[in-house]
Amino acid sequence: MSDSIHLPFLARNLTVVGSNDPSLVGISGQVLEETRRTIIVQSETGEKTLAKTVIQFTLDSEKDVINGAAVTQRPENRVNRKYRRN
Repeated sequence: MSDSIHLPFLARNLTVVGSNDPSLVGISGQVLEETRRTIIVQSETGEKTLAKTVIQFTLDSEKDVINGAAVTQRPENRVNRKYRRN
């Protein structure tokens, strides 16, 4: 798992690469806000609120895919958390 999972997501470019909801795949834009369960992204068509539990995404064109369900905690708590590697 990438070290970028520990960094703040704010102002980074997010791209949804997988989802239980096919209409969310391909959404990309700058992260405006992050809560425990959602990420708000400024896309070309406006603000989109994405539920973390149903998306897999990349940050800043990195190759590592982050499973949103694995990061369902407040951003300030995620910084020091240890994650298992698969």
